[in-house]
Amino acid sequence: MKKYFILLMFLIGCFGLVFMFSCSKPSNTIKIGFVDTYSGPAAVFGNETLEGFQMVIDEVNAKGGVLGKQIEFVKRDDSFKPDVALSMAKELVMKEKVDILIGTVSSAAALAVSDFASKEKIPFFVTNAKSERITGEFGHRYIFHICENTAIVGKAAAAALAKKPYLKYWIAGDDMEYGRALCAAVFDNLKILKPGVKKLGETWWKVGESDFVPYITDIMAAKPDFIIAGNSGAGVIGFQKAAKATGLINRIPIYQHTAIDIAVLAALGNDGPENVLGTATYMFYYPQTPANKAFIAEFQNKYKKNPTMPSFFGYMVANFIVNGYQKAGVFDREKFIDALEGMTLDSAIGKAEMRACDHQLLLPTYVGMTKKVPQYKDFLIGTGIVTVAPKDSAPSCNEIAKIRTKAKK
Repeated sequence: MKKYFILLMFLIGCFGLVFMFSCSKPSNTIKIGFVDTYSGPAAVFGNETLEGFQMVIDEVNAKGGVLGKQIEFVKRDDSFKPDVALSMAKELVMKEKVDILIGTVSSAAALAVSDFASKEKIPFFVTNAKSERITGEFGHRYIFHICENTAIVGKAAAAALAKKPYLKYWIAGDDMEYGRALCAAVFDNLKILKPGVKKLGETWWKVGESDFVPYITDIMAAKPDFIIAGNSGAGVIGFQKAAKATGLINRIPIYQHTAIDIAVLAALGNDGPENVLGTATYMFYYPQTPANKAFIAEFQNKYKKNPTMPSFFGYMVANFIVNGYQKAGVFDREKFIDALEGMTLDSAIGKAEMRACDHQLLLPTYVGMTKKVPQYKDFLIGTGIVTVAPKDSAPSCNEIAKIRTKAKK
């Protein structure tokens, strides 16, 4: 009996040593977790972000990786639902042991995951969700906002609208964080630039609404001069189709963020309405610089299509992660974050700075009007493009500090 007991203790000891060795053995990979939308109408944003990301990572891994480590990723579908996104983020961190989180399309999902990332001290890069609260009111050390936010877009769009003759406005959009934040940012900035403007009313519909005709009928009856529409995802496309079918676009002009992005324009094709005012952070057709042409050629070669805004954001987040580790020189989470703060990288559209005070990536905002042009026969593009520099659209660091201080009271 004693002999068997000694043998059992020996085996337990061996298993313990094996377990300790496997746990302490350094990983030869950097593991990244995507929690994003990969099903439903908004799936295009998640999928295209992943394409831009993978284009960079494939090249980096082929050259030996980052500081000798390969980059791998796993993904989870949040179904465009904040509670699912939070659950998936927890699974990626607790079970998959990812080093970094990337996502989301939904702003509400981004805020939920951001709070979790802050508590767990996991870097979280937001690629498509656009609420200004992400790096404003609820910003923290572990959050990084790769895409434009509603404060930046709102100021740029308001500057364009302030130059137009419209005075009576109607606000309409998805009843969600992004829709309300975008509309508020545009109109609040517009009131500052043009005090004579008036809001006649508001219309809010459920997220995922597909029948806009009843809402449009009511809006036309109110006879506003202009409509600020806070649609998201497939809603941008659906509202434009309804605006053309009902004749709204011929009577009342509208503004929508991303209306001049190829993801929207290609989906509408030649049936897209002209004279929709839109904003975007990246467009494959503008500016026609050598850097943008090179990015487009690389993307087209790999995926046989043009890059979109989400493609660009995926490309940028990959480059910041790679350069962040390279600058840090070690695989230390806090040193990685320190390295990212204030980092400036060359991009397809010029210098891109990860601002140290709020971890908001500063990019130009393009404002233009949808038109048919001979060069592109299958879809409309944005024309009359005006570029708004980040210094003229992003809230200052002092403003961000005040917003965060107020939120803590």
